[in-house]
Amino acid sequence: MKNEILYVLLDNYADHEPAFLASAITCDERGMKETPKFVNKTVAPTLDAVCSCGGFRTLPDYSLDTMPEDYAALILIGGFGWLNGQEADRVVPIVRNAIGRGIIVGAICNAASFLARHGFLNNIRHTGNGLEQLKLWGGNSYTNEANYVNEQAVSDKRIVTANGSGYLEFAKELLLLLENDTPERTEMFYRFNKEGLVKITSSSSK
Repeated sequence: MKNEILYVLLDNYADHEPAFLASAITCDERGMKETPKFVNKTVAPTLDAVCSCGGFRTLPDYSLDTMPEDYAALILIGGFGWLNGQEADRVVPIVRNAIGRGIIVGAICNAASFLARHGFLNNIRHTGNGLEQLKLWGGNSYTNEANYVNEQAVSDKRIVTANGSGYLEFAKELLLLLENDTPERTEMFYRFNKEGLVKITSSSSK
C-alpha cells in the first residue's frame, strides 16, 4: 500500500531507533490519531519473530519475500544484524529498487554503513557512525568521502542517514520528507522531545 512505511528489522536490531518516527506517525499530543496519514509495518528476513538488542521479540508484518512493491518509505533500522552479510545482502535489491523509484529511504547507525558498503551513498550528502566506519565498511565501494557531513542526521535526494545517537533528528528529517504534518508542527515535535517538557513549559510561561 502506498501509505505504508516499512521498517526493516534484522536480528539484534536497535529497538530505540524507530521509536520517535513510528510514534509520530500514529500519535499526536492528544493521543492516537483517528486517521493517520501513514501506517507503520515491519519487515524481517522471514515471518518468524526477530529479536532486538534489548530483548524484545517482534513478529513482522512482512518478510523480505512478501513485502509489497508499493509503499511510502523504506526505513532500515540499525543494529548488529547488518554485520550478517548473507542476511543483509538480501536487502540490497530492495534498496536499489526503492531508490530507483524515488521512494524515501532512511538508514540509521549500522544500516547507513550498509548503504556505504553497497555504493548507495556515492551520489548524496550523508552521515553515519563516523567517516572511519563508513570507509571501513564501504571499502572500495565507498567513494564519496567529500560529501560526508558530521551531523546527527542528513537528508539529501530523498535519502536520510543518521548516526546511532541521531534517532530524533532521523525522525524529524523523515517526517519532513513524508509531509506527515506541517513543518511547524514537526519542529514542535522535535523541540518537545529534544528539550523536554520542563524546558518547553518553562519557556512558554515566561
